[in-house]
This record gives sequence, C-alpha cells and structure tokens, in this order.
Amino acid sequence: MTTRITLSLLLITCCFSSQVFVSNAHAGEAHQAPASPKVDWTFSSLFGVFKRDQLQRGFQVYKEVCAACHGIKRVSYRNLNALGFSEAAIKALAAERMVQDGPNTEGKMFERPALPKDAMAGPFPNDNAARAANNGSLPPDLSLIVKARVGGADYIHALLTGYVKPPGGKTIDAGRYYNAYFPGHEISMAPPLRDGQVTYSDGTVASVDQMSKDVVTFLAWAAEPEMEARKQLGVKVFLYLLLMTGLFYATMRRIWRGVK
Repeated sequence: MTTRITLSLLLITCCFSSQVFVSNAHAGEAHQAPASPKVDWTFSSLFGVFKRDQLQRGFQVYKEVCAACHGIKRVSYRNLNALGFSEAAIKALAAERMVQDGPNTEGKMFERPALPKDAMAGPFPNDNAARAANNGSLPPDLSLIVKARVGGADYIHALLTGYVKPPGGKTIDAGRYYNAYFPGHEISMAPPLRDGQVTYSDGTVASVDQMSKDVVTFLAWAAEPEMEARKQLGVKVFLYLLLMTGLFYATMRRIWRGVK
C-alpha cells in the first residue's frame, strides 16, 4: 500500500514538473527574438581585416551619437592611432573631455583635460547618475559589447536597425520602444540612428544601415584591437607547421627508404 502511494506521488510530481517545464519553455520562446540577419563583415573571415576608413566613420558615429549615453572605458585615446588618427588629432580629441585626477599636493582631487594615455571619458560620473538620466536604465559600457552579446556584431547591427512599429494589438509601456531583434521586443533605448544624422568627410551617405555597420565595426575593433595581429600570427604558425610537417616527412622517408 505504501509503495503504491509513493509511486502515485512520484507520478503526480513528474507530471506537474513536466507541465511547469513546458510552460517555462513556452514563456522563454515568447521572449526570444528572431535570429539576427548575417552580415558580410570585412573582419569576420580567417583573413579578415578592419578597413581604416570604416573604423574612422564608426568612431565618428560613436563620438557624435553613442557617447552621449555609453562609455567605452577599456579604450584609451592613444589607441586611436590604430585607426589612422595622427598624434596631434588624438591630443585634440582627448583635450575635448575633462577627467578627474589627483590627489594634488594639497590632497585634493581636481579636473584636467584628458591626455592620450587616459581611457575615454564616459558621459556620466557614476552608475547612479547614468540611471537617473535614463529613467532607471543603465546604459552598458560598449568596450566589449560585441563579444558580450550572443550573435556578436550581427546582433548589434540588427538591434540598431530593428526599430519598427509594434504589430497590431501590441502595446508598449511608456519610455520603451519596440525592437524586432531585442529579446522581449521592448527596449528602453530610443532609436539612436536616423538618416543623415552625421556628415561623413569622405562623402559616404549616412544612412541608418551604413552608420550601424560603421559603428559596429568600430566596436568590434574596440573589443578585440589585436585581432588582425592574431590572425596574421595564426597564418604564419600554420604555414610554419605545414613546412615542418613536409620536412619531417621527407626526412622520415630518407631514413627508412632502405627498410622494407
């Protein structure tokens, strides 16, 4: 009798757990966004590289649009020489922002213009100030955003270009926006890009799609500035191993050629 009761309880528990699992799975599916469209990035292949003109355009988009809310604290101003900026241009860019330094000889903190050695100054002094300025939401630092999000560069591009009108019957809370590629589709960030928002010095048309690709390329570089050197080293190592394999094989054939 006791055994029957125990088996019955186990059966009920299993059924209940299955229903909860299925319900949770369906809830998760409801909050999943569609897969991000694939983009043919110049840096994504085995021999991929960053295009310097696109990196400079991407930095311009970040500086004129994204920097109002998002920091990029893991990148120093002097790192911009990899984008093709001159030393004088980097000093001028850094001097536009004030950073806190110190203590001085009197033991007090003070502000000074940023130097090339400094990390890029963020838009807010601390996280609480950032939340207060953004309706309680904390804009993430963008230094590693491409590597931190599932889908990487494809997802960030889809997110920036995925603002559309909500489907019929869908209501969006105040202060939130509908995005086709954001999980749950409701995002606190207002559409950051609009056509013609920046003026490129090289004459490139600043469409939303173009600006998105440019700034995502810049953020991919910021997340992995050593990528090109790493790929070049990988190719050299592969060729070296291939050469040594051929030499070792030829040596082995020469040593054992008289043995049947």
